[in-house]
Amino acid sequence: MRNKAWSAAALAMSGVLLATGACAGDATDSALVAQPAETARDAAVLAQARRVADWQLAHMEAFDYVGTFHDQTADPIDWIQATFWAGLADFTDATGDAAYAKAIVDHGEAAHWGFGTRPRHADADAIGHSWIWAAGRVQGSAREARLTPIRARFDAVLAAPSDAAMTFDEGRGERPCQVRWCWSDAIFMAPPVWTELSEITGDPKYRRHSERELNATIEALYDHDDHLFYRDSRFIGKPNAAGHKVFWSRGNGWSYAGLAKVLQSLPADDPARTGYETLFRQMSERLIGLQGAEGYWPVSLLDVGGPPETSGTAFFVYGLAWGVNAGVLDRAPYSPAVAKGWAALSRAVQPDGRLGWVQQVGYAPDHVAASDTQLYGSGAFLMAASEVSQRSDW
Repeated sequence: MRNKAWSAAALAMSGVLLATGACAGDATDSALVAQPAETARDAAVLAQARRVADWQLAHMEAFDYVGTFHDQTADPIDWIQATFWAGLADFTDATGDAAYAKAIVDHGEAAHWGFGTRPRHADADAIGHSWIWAAGRVQGSAREARLTPIRARFDAVLAAPSDAAMTFDEGRGERPCQVRWCWSDAIFMAPPVWTELSEITGDPKYRRHSERELNATIEALYDHDDHLFYRDSRFIGKPNAAGHKVFWSRGNGWSYAGLAKVLQSLPADDPARTGYETLFRQMSERLIGLQGAEGYWPVSLLDVGGPPETSGTAFFVYGLAWGVNAGVLDRAPYSPAVAKGWAALSRAVQPDGRLGWVQQVGYAPDHVAASDTQLYGSGAFLMAASEVSQRSDW
């Protein structure tokens, strides 16, 4: 899993509990928290990220500070909050902070480790990032309790997989193709959760389904000339007013970060791994050439200029930093983009810890302002910080 080193330490700690007579199946989360040496990480990066994490955790009751989609933002298990909790899980691994771990576990227990009412929608899968992370902190029956709802959800899909066309039509509301992963955001929301479930359970059937569906998404939406993803089929062959293909920054951020997370939980000998690494490297090379002078990526990737935008930028910084840290990317060509991107993200944090310049919920390049924030932006920021903090010599 993405936190294998942490899990090994946690298991070692559970061994101490067993030696003192405690049952591993009943061990509490706090007892299994591994405490990494924070001094081994970049303290300034962690401090900045703590400000963002703490501000967001303090603002989880009322969401009048977001511009749109208030009801969806308030949903504790839908994709908007799910992305924040996934970022906080990464940041907890980076810091070993028991308070953050407790916040995630409390959130899961309040939701009974459950999901929303859309049984096949990738957005509803996304909260599984955090549920699996929390399951990895405990053993025995406690682990099974945290995994039972997600296994039931995914097993129902496996019992009747869909072959719906990947065409995203112009209708209102959910599209017929969204029983599959027919839009770029879905690459973050679902495939990593499926591969992580295989890793924690040892059952490869979830990973195999993820590969089948992810390959269909790549075939449908990846532009092999520009090495970027269209958000969905509506954008293919339709240039914008400037005559450029429309490659949405956050849409590609979802795709890029999702690929990174899939690679983290795929076995080294998985047949799909080589292809995903090749695609990840192609995107990485393309992305560093599109970064703006100030360190942000444009809202529309082929249109230079425009305002800062932090959600796409944070996902790109996360993926680039993870790629270098994992040895998938060479350090020399990519470190400058990480350093410049992190500096840009840091400038977007307001004095109280609120992250600004986050494009609101949408599906295409759009307006963004300094006061705009959203939970998925905070989550992406925490993911980026978790990887950037691993070294200070970017």
